[in-house]
Amino acid sequence: MQQLNIILQSSPELFTVLILIIGLLVGSFLNVVIYRLPVMMDIGWKKECKEYLELEDTDTDTDSEPFNLMVPLSRCPSCQSAIKPYQNIPVLSYVFLKGKCANCSTHIALRYPLIEAFTGIASAMVAWQFGYTIATLFALILTWSLIALSFIDIDHQLLPDSITLPVLWLGLFLSIFSIYTDTTASIIGAIAGYLSLWIVYHLFKLVTGKEGMGFGDFKLLSLFGAWLGWQYLPLIILLSSLVGAIIGISMIILTKKDRNIPIPFGPYLAAAGWLALLWGDKINTLYLSTVGL
Repeated sequence: MQQLNIILQSSPELFTVLILIIGLLVGSFLNVVIYRLPVMMDIGWKKECKEYLELEDTDTDTDSEPFNLMVPLSRCPSCQSAIKPYQNIPVLSYVFLKGKCANCSTHIALRYPLIEAFTGIASAMVAWQFGYTIATLFALILTWSLIALSFIDIDHQLLPDSITLPVLWLGLFLSIFSIYTDTTASIIGAIAGYLSLWIVYHLFKLVTGKEGMGFGDFKLLSLFGAWLGWQYLPLIILLSSLVGAIIGISMIILTKKDRNIPIPFGPYLAAAGWLALLWGDKINTLYLSTVGL
């Protein structure tokens, strides 16, 4: 084990490749999380509502078989045939199967291998940036959480507290050891991150009578404040707003998307926060030099 540590520490390339492979495997699991977690939440909400209203639970389907991140095993949504382990190798299985179910030949959505590949590449970038350090481990946890949150928000306009809040608390805990920022900056960042979007939300609602964003966005920015400190919040807000405006306007122009249909803001916040995690200092320096400060 000690010999392996020495090899990985002395060879950034080998360490990065190892994390790339791990990232691909995690990406496969994230596909499960992205699909199943909202379903699990929906089942839980219905059950709680029925209990609160004292209604009889007539939905026997949810009781016949457990449904969580582990069971049931992955199946083809068309023919319900179980997906065998060798058919579930990240990216490669999709290529070998030519994007089709091995049993019924139904087309498999391209998004699954893309999420796997994206997770692997993002993980490798984290490993290359932080090297063989404890910072890489926790940055990977944050990266994987952000990928799950982003795609769930795209699909359902929802940022689950079951992911956001534990990761937020983890950021506050890590500040004790000054891995990414110190405790004072982390606590102030968590408070300022939440309150800044909370104020914007209520001002926008007061002026327009509409809700401009969800409460999950407040918590996500609070998460970044806890991890990186309050100093990075202006950068994250600026980057996410810029990217969100460009993509939102482009979608309205190119796809004729109704401007009244809400666009999830979580993925833009996640992307901006992740960029700040990896290259925040360089981006700040570039920005300040560009504006002449």
